[in-house]
Amino acid sequence: MAGTTTAAALRRRAAGAGANRWVVLVVLCVSLLLVAVDATVLHVAVPAVTEDLRPDAMQLLWIVDTYPLVCASLLILFGTLGDKVGRRRILLLGYALFGVASGLAALAQDAQTLIVARALLGVGGAMIMPATLSILRQVFPDRRERAMAIGVWSAVAAVGAAVGPLLGGFLLEHFWWGSVFLVNIPLMLVSLPVGRVLLPESTGNAEGPWDVVGALMAAAGLFGVVLGVKRLGAGEPATDAFTVLPLVLGAVLITLFVRRQRRRPHPLVDLRMFARPAFSVSVGCIVLAMLALVGLELIAAQYLQLVLGLSPLATGLRLLPLTVAAMAAGLAGARLLRRFGPRRMVCTGFCLTAVAVVTLTAMGGSDKPGLLLGGFVLLGFGLETTLFGAYESMLSEAPAAQSGGASAIGETSYQLGAGIGIALLGTVMNAAYAPGLASVPGVPAAASAAAGHSLGEAYDVAGRLGGPAGAALRRAARDSFVHGLHVTLLVSAGLLLLGAVMALRLPRVMQCGEDATAPAVPAPAVPAPREAAESRVPAEEIKGVVRASAPTEEPTESRVSA
Repeated sequence: MAGTTTAAALRRRAAGAGANRWVVLVVLCVSLLLVAVDATVLHVAVPAVTEDLRPDAMQLLWIVDTYPLVCASLLILFGTLGDKVGRRRILLLGYALFGVASGLAALAQDAQTLIVARALLGVGGAMIMPATLSILRQVFPDRRERAMAIGVWSAVAAVGAAVGPLLGGFLLEHFWWGSVFLVNIPLMLVSLPVGRVLLPESTGNAEGPWDVVGALMAAAGLFGVVLGVKRLGAGEPATDAFTVLPLVLGAVLITLFVRRQRRRPHPLVDLRMFARPAFSVSVGCIVLAMLALVGLELIAAQYLQLVLGLSPLATGLRLLPLTVAAMAAGLAGARLLRRFGPRRMVCTGFCLTAVAVVTLTAMGGSDKPGLLLGGFVLLGFGLETTLFGAYESMLSEAPAAQSGGASAIGETSYQLGAGIGIALLGTVMNAAYAPGLASVPGVPAAASAAAGHSLGEAYDVAGRLGGPAGAALRRAARDSFVHGLHVTLLVSAGLLLLGAVMALRLPRVMQCGEDATAPAVPAPAVPAPREAAESRVPAEEIKGVVRASAPTEEPTESRVSA
C-alpha cells in the first residue's frame, strides 16, 4: 500500500512538473467555457443578423449550423493529431484560430463571410475540445483527483451552455450583433501566453506515421453523417437526396475508416479500446443520454414560450435551475463516484432523469411553476450525474497515449447523440402533433396542413384566419402540442431506462490505486530533461517505485478491464 501511494505521488509530481495542476485546470476550463458559450451565443442574435445581413433561408441555416457541424466532424482528426504532435501545441493553435475567426465573424459585412468565419470557429473548437480533456488526463494521473477535475470541467460546460444565450441577450441590448463574437478576443489574448507558460506538453505513442488518409476519411464521414442527421432534425424529408446522400456516403466512409484502422500496425484510433466494456459502454451511455434529452430541451423551450406565453428571458430563467442542478452534480461527482462506483452512479443518474421526465408529463396548458422547478432540478442533476460517470469511466479506461483520440470519441459521441436526438424526438413530436389538426371545425384543409408543421406556424395561420375558426385552430394546436410533448417525454423516458440497463455493464467500483489503464510510466508523463531536473524526481526512480509496487502486472495494452 505504501508503494502504491508513493508511486501515485511520484506520478503526480512528474505529470505536473513546472506547473500547478489546479492552475492548469483553470486554464483548461476557461478554454472549454469559450467553446461552450460560442455554441449557443449566436441563437439569440439570429434576428439581428437576419435584419443586418439579409441572408436567404439556406445561408441562415449555414450561419447557425456551420460551427457545430465542422466542430463535430474534425474532433477525431485533431484529437489524434494532438496525440502525435503535441496536445498543448494543438490547443494553442486552436486558441489563435478561435481568436482570429471571432474577429472575422464580428466584422462580417455579408452572409458568406460570416459562414466562413463560423466554419473557422468550428475548426478552432475542434482543436480545443479534445485537447482540454487529454491534457487533463495527463496532469491528473491519480484517478481520485482526475474525477474531481472532470467534475469541475463538466460543471463549467453546463455553465457555458446556459451563459451563452444570457450573454448574447445582454450584449445585443447594448451593442451590435458582432459583439457576441468580439468578446472572445481578449480572453484568447490572455489564454495564449498563459497556456504557453503553464500547460505541459505531451504526446501519445510516437511510433509510426500519422494516418492522414484515415483522418480525412473520418472527418468526411462524420461531416456527412452529422449533416444528414441535422437535416432530419430540421424536418427535411428522409427521402430527400440532400439528406440521404450525405448519410449514406458518411456511413460508407466511416465503415472504410474502421476497416483501415483495424489493418494498420499503427492505427489513428486504437479500436481495441472498444473491446473494454467500460469504454464502449461509457460511449454508448453518452450517446443515449444526449439522444434522449437534447431534442426534449428544444421542445421544452417551445412549450414555455408558445404554450405558456413566457418571454425569451423568462424562458431562460425558468430553465436556469436545470443548469444550476447540473453544476452541483458535476462538483459533487467525484465524491459520488468514489462512494457508489461507476455502475451505480450512471445507472442511478439515468433512473433519476427518467423520473424527472415522467414527472414533467403533468405539464399542461396552464403554468405549474413548482412542478417545472422540481422537474428541471431533477433533470439537470440526473443528466449531469450520468454524463459525469460516463465521461470519467471512458477517459480513465483509455490508455494515456490514446487520451486525445479517446476524448475526441467522447465529444463526437456527444455531438452525434445530440443530433440524432433532435431528429428522433422531433419526428415523434410531429407524428403525435399533426393528427390533432387534421379536422378542426371551420378550418380549411390547406390551413390545417400548414398548421400541422409546427406550433408557431399554427399560431400564424390562426392569426390570419381570425374569428371563431382561428380561435378553434389555436386551441387545437396548443392541445395537440401538449399531447405530443407527453408522448415525446414517455419515449425519452424509455430511452433513459434503456441506458440504465446498459450501465449495468460498467465496473462496480472505482479503481483508485494504480492507474488501471496507463502503462507503468506513460511516455507523455515523463518530463523532458530540463523539467525532470526541476521536479527533482529522476525518471529511473519513478520507474523503479512503480515496478516495485506492481511487479506482476501485465502490460496495459493486453488487459481488458472487467
